[in-house]
Amino acid sequence: MSQLRLNGSETLYDGGFTYSATALPGSIIFTAGAAPTEADGSTFGPGDVQAQARQCMLNLTTILSEAGASLSDVAKVTVYVAEGLQADLSVAWDAVVEAFGAHKPAGTLIGVTVLAHDGQLVEIEAIAAIPQN
Repeated sequence: MSQLRLNGSETLYDGGFTYSATALPGSIIFTAGAAPTEADGSTFGPGDVQAQARQCMLNLTTILSEAGASLSDVAKVTVYVAEGLQADLSVAWDAVVEAFGAHKPAGTLIGVTVLAHDGQLVEIEAIAAIPQN
């Protein structure tokens, strides 16, 4: 049995993500924002929203794995994009949707003014639920 119940809406459309998720008893993992950084701490893909979103998802996958979870355990994802054009938000969102594949957690996409690292355009945080053993 899955530890998540993803609650869709037939009347609302938001790119295929659900509007809420219910987690069964178990552990909840809250991640900090995954930045598009490489192992040496440098920012990956300066100026490239899509490349940075993909790197954030790779880093998020690592963070979740270290906590005993995976992308399929994510109940909620929040994507921050520091660009002025709405189209840039869509590009980041598309990379996130691609990384999740068939899994569709509740999601929020937010345009912000600035992020923490030089050249950083994207940051992604998640809440995951893993089943009780």
